[in-house]
Parts: sequence; C-alpha cells; structure tokens
Amino acid sequence: MCGILGIANKSSDVFAEIYDGLLMLQHRGQDASGIVTHTGEFFRERKANGQVKDVFNASDAETLTGKIGMGHVRYPTAGSLSASEAQPFFVNAPYGIYLVHNGNITNTAEQREKVTAKYSRHLRTTSDSEILLNVLADKVADAMKVNGNADPIRNIFAGVKMTMERVQGAYSVICMIAGVGLLAFRDPNGIRPLSVAQREGQDGLDYAFASEDVAFDINGFSKIRDVKPGEAMLVDLDGNLHEIQAVEGKLTPCIFEYVYLARPDSMLDGISVYKTQLRMGQTLAKQIQDSGLEIDSIIPVPDSARPVALEVANATGIRYREALVKNRYVGRTFIMPGQQERQKSVRRKLNAIPLEMKGLNVLLIDDSIVRGNTITKIVQMCRDAGAKKVYIASASPPVKYPNVYGIDMPTRHELIAHGREIEEIREEIGADALIYQKLEDLVWAAHEGNKEIETFDCSCFDGNYITGNITEDYLNGLENSTRVSKKIEDMPAQGASWNSAAAG
Repeated sequence: MCGILGIANKSSDVFAEIYDGLLMLQHRGQDASGIVTHTGEFFRERKANGQVKDVFNASDAETLTGKIGMGHVRYPTAGSLSASEAQPFFVNAPYGIYLVHNGNITNTAEQREKVTAKYSRHLRTTSDSEILLNVLADKVADAMKVNGNADPIRNIFAGVKMTMERVQGAYSVICMIAGVGLLAFRDPNGIRPLSVAQREGQDGLDYAFASEDVAFDINGFSKIRDVKPGEAMLVDLDGNLHEIQAVEGKLTPCIFEYVYLARPDSMLDGISVYKTQLRMGQTLAKQIQDSGLEIDSIIPVPDSARPVALEVANATGIRYREALVKNRYVGRTFIMPGQQERQKSVRRKLNAIPLEMKGLNVLLIDDSIVRGNTITKIVQMCRDAGAKKVYIASASPPVKYPNVYGIDMPTRHELIAHGREIEEIREEIGADALIYQKLEDLVWAAHEGNKEIETFDCSCFDGNYITGNITEDYLNGLENSTRVSKKIEDMPAQGASWNSAAAG
C-alpha cells in the first residue's frame, strides 16, 4: 500500500498541488516521501524517509519547478527500509522515465533475472518497483526498434502492453516521460485503485491521476473515472489525453481497501468506502444481536472503525461511546515499519476513559485484527481502566493468509488467525468474547456499491490469489527474505499457540 499522484498542468507549476495531494494520501504510507517535476528541460527530484511535512519545505517550491510532476508516499511491502528505496525511480533511457508504483509484483525473481542477465541492466535497489520500471523501459525500447521514434506515444503504449504481458501481481503506476508526458496504467485485475481527474485551467484542461480521489478535491480537480484494469492513459505535453486498453482486464479490486486502507471519503471503483463501512456495521450488528451478550456500551477503536461502530449502535440500540481517545500526532500502528515500534506506539496512540469503562461490559469494534498485538494491548488497557468485561467485534473476517499484492502482511507467522479457531484467538487476545464479520457479508457490503463488479480480491481472508501464480514455494520464499525474516525476529513471542500457528 502506497499513495501515488501525478499532475499535468497547462499553465501553473505543480509542486504545491502535489504536496497538498500527498498530504491527503499520507494514510497510505508514512515511511518515505518523494516528488519529481519536469521543467521542460530537466527533471527536479527530492525524496527521503519521512512524512510529507518532514521531507519538504518552502524552499522546495523554488527548486521543484515545472508544470508536470508526480509524487509518492511509501509504505514498504517489498525491498528494504532504506531511504535509497524511496520513490520515484528513474532510468535515463529510453527517453528518460520516472516511475511511482502502488502494489506488489509477484514474479520479481524471474523479472529481475531477465532485467539483469538478459538485458544487462544494473539495479540499484531490491525494490520490485525498480524492476517494474526497467521492464517497462526494456519493452518501450523494443517497441522503438520496431516502430522507430516518429510516434513516441505509440511506443509507450506498446511498451505498456508488453510489460503487462510479462509482469504479474498488483500495480497501479504513474510515469513521467521526458519529451512525451504523464503516463498512468493499472494491472489487468485492477487490484489497487487508480483514478483520473480533470480541471479547467487558464490555458486548457489540466489532468491528474491518484490512488484515491481525495487527492483531487483539494486541488480543484473533478474526477472523470477510475482507470480500467489493463488500461493505459497518457497526457501529452500539449495537454491531450490518450487512452488505450493495453490488455484485456477484469476488475477484481482488493476488498481490504474498503476495510482499512482507503479513507472513508474516497470512492474506489464506483464504491463509497464510507457507505461500505456502514453496511459492514449493519451485518455485524445482526451477529452481535444473535450472540446474546450483555453489552453496556459500543466503543470504536479509532479512527477507521468509527463508521462501523456507529451503524452497529444504531442497529442494536446499544449506546455508543467514544471511550478510547486517540493521540492525533502518532502514526497508524499498522504501517509502522517494525513490530516493536508498532507495540510501543499503542500506548502513545490510545488512552482509555475510566468513566466509560469502570464496572461496564464494553464491546470494542475494530476494523480488523491482523497481528493481534495491538488489540491485545487495548483489551488490557480497558481492563486497567476498570471494565468488567471486554468483548471484541472485528468488522472484517479473520485475516488468515498473506496478502502479496501490496499490504504489509506478507507472512503467515504474523497473522494471529492463521491456523487458529476463533476461540483460540479470543483466548490469545484476552477478550471475553470475539465476533468476526462473515466473508459473505463483507463482500455484500462492498458489492452493493457497484453491482457490476463480479469478484473482489479476498486473498487475505480466503487464500484465493487471483493472479494464480502464488505457490507454497513463493510464500516460503517471502518468509525467508531478508526484510521479512528481520520482522519475524523482531516479533515478541505470544506463547505456545503462536509458535504452533507460526509453524503452520
């Protein structure tokens, strides 16, 4: 999960607008930030580890000039945590291409060998995004050999088509190409979101591409539509928008986007994130009513569970209370780069109100339970504040399988639900009762927003990987990789049951 944004203006510089847009996408990544612009002659780039507000300052507006540019906020799912792996990435031929990428490539080993051995390219990082960039560059160069260089847009689109035929996995991509324009394309399954917008400028239409449409509103852009699976779009230097269906696609968006990743005010593939979360509350409420639990208060784990909790309270008639107070100046624990840092940050992030806990049976509603460490600490926090009983309801089903398409849950070792029954999970987190959303209910909640979508990627819940190339060997390779192995070493032991689950 990363955030990407590209803007092509006819008259004004883009830096300030990209900066503001990245702030709206900051929830998609807090590890690193980067912006690159083009002056018409030269690229201007700045990237570093840190959030947008920390990486950029007012002086960057003087150096990052140009009417076309793009930015990235990074949440590392492949490659190391080094600042050298911050995006955008660059290759100087053909044309000169910068790339930002949201998602995860699943046939990286094969493509890395081809890029380095067959095409003699040198890779400076371990990032799958750099591999994707070099594959694209190779394929555009191949198209130039066939077509010549009289029509660079034709070469770019041909290169995208050949790239999609080689690369597997999830990828929403924005590229800036010297002398050509701003390119965007999305994988044939449309796993990660990508939208296009326009704005009436002084000299004609301006265009923008972004992971979520919340990055458009702040800059006065109006969303046109979502980029289609397998589609490529290019804004040339004259401001003309070109579109091509590079390969056949079928929209299968990641359902976890609606659970946690996207902002509630976003529309993804025609589906309101907020409305989906309200419907998730409706279905969860039925299970809670059928449970027979004596509940005094419904309490959301802020912030992403709030719409679900509000709808549960409305449907059940149980009082709603904001009894967990969030420190707004601490980042999202799910996307902290290390498990120890995630755990340390829970107490910094949340505090319980004893007046809403003491002697009461409270139902905490969380958007999901992934590793289980955060909710375990919150349960204990509620008990320390005097709660009589602490029940937990998860707005999503048990996360049992690795997500390999761009969410930082790549190993079975990290998933509390992997190899466990619900009662075992309840004991592990220390709750008095545990209720999970049913997968069919979650799918219904999203599907109601756009009934033209036949299938969602639910792989982290059901283990069905839509790209079809995820084998046991692949998953084992992920778990033995350097970065993942380090993360496993950092994880505190959770008892014999955790060790048993990890061995599965």
